[in-house]
Amino acid sequence: MKTQRVLTGITTSGTPHLGNYVGAIRPTVRASRLASVESFYFLADYHALIKVAEPARVQRSTLEIAATWLACGLDPEQVTFYRQSDVPEIPELTWLLTCVAGKGMLNRAHAYKASVDKNTAAGTDPDAGVSAGLFMYPVLMAADILMFNAHQVPVGRDQVQHIEMARDIAASFNHLYGEHFTLPEAAIEDHVATLPGLDGRKMSKSYDNTIPLFVPREQLRKLIQGIVTDSRPPGAPKDTAGSALFQLYQAFASAEETTALTQAYASGIGWGDAKQQLFERLDLELAPMRAVYEQLIQDPARIERTLKRGAEKARDIATPFTARLRHAVGLRALDSAAAPQPVAKAARSLLPSVKQYREADGRFYFKLVDGAGQTVVQSQGFDSPREAADTVKQLKSQGAAALPALAAQVSGMASPEAVSAALAAWADAA
Repeated sequence: MKTQRVLTGITTSGTPHLGNYVGAIRPTVRASRLASVESFYFLADYHALIKVAEPARVQRSTLEIAATWLACGLDPEQVTFYRQSDVPEIPELTWLLTCVAGKGMLNRAHAYKASVDKNTAAGTDPDAGVSAGLFMYPVLMAADILMFNAHQVPVGRDQVQHIEMARDIAASFNHLYGEHFTLPEAAIEDHVATLPGLDGRKMSKSYDNTIPLFVPREQLRKLIQGIVTDSRPPGAPKDTAGSALFQLYQAFASAEETTALTQAYASGIGWGDAKQQLFERLDLELAPMRAVYEQLIQDPARIERTLKRGAEKARDIATPFTARLRHAVGLRALDSAAAPQPVAKAARSLLPSVKQYREADGRFYFKLVDGAGQTVVQSQGFDSPREAADTVKQLKSQGAAALPALAAQVSGMASPEAVSAALAAWADAA
């Protein structure tokens, strides 16, 4: 029985390399086979447009990444495998979420801040070269996740902020229009190795030091022979720590194979022999998948059909859900049954509410404000948005009775009478 939804996407901006395989493709393909997980895998071609202005490159990358996932064992019959741009409900949801997303939150997005900081350091306009697409990237990512109400999104630590933003946006929408979205959790992939590239730095297209995943066998051998090593000769003991060769080997080898190479390093294996061992171990795992990949690349129509079928499965979920969201926000047929009259603006302003937010210190806070906008309960900082949300939930369910147990989580309160009145009114309004 499928009890959990997991969603993963790869931006179609380049050719998959060994680092992508070890860090994302291999673990997600394995996870897709879990009986309890309903998996969604997509090609993030809308995201690619933020950083790539070469149409042929986006198209080629989409083909290569789709072929890679399929060659590595992803079964499109067991998962929902689709191209982002084949689901028109995603950009529509992006706009609905844009209308509830705070600009202040988007100002703090890492990618946008990095661009602004770089421009500021260079003495140029802070927003020089910054597109609205880059600024709105977190909202599009939130739409990807929330469209399918994913419970978990596997990400590296550098992407956790985007999951937090998706949670914040979902909570804002739910607060305004009712409970429609599941608040997603980041599944942090701490155990996944970061592979070194040809020059010893992190394998990345930005450094031009990658080893493409499915290069021909002899090209793979040539690339491995070019990996940078030190000048210690054969016979001299060598350190495994900091060795790009060893780290690459370890990411593919069994524990026994890794132990054997560790001993060979200590015994002074020559770098040429070590590179040959690495080549043979990589090719052992990659060769069968490479053969399938080459067949797929030569038959793009087959991949296109697979993606179209995946999009149909995705839209079976997205189309009715979007209709529900459209109705929730008031985008309705004029001859439909009249909706209940909303509370007047003046009356709404008299209701207490809870505001959840993140401060510059990186911690998460909430405050309960009364109808006049005055803070009656102010929280301490929490390390995660989940902790803050759980405390709010406890406060909401137990009211003033929860305050003694939550004393350590609260930094300031108004009078007991004001707090009790606000909590009671907030509970009634909810």
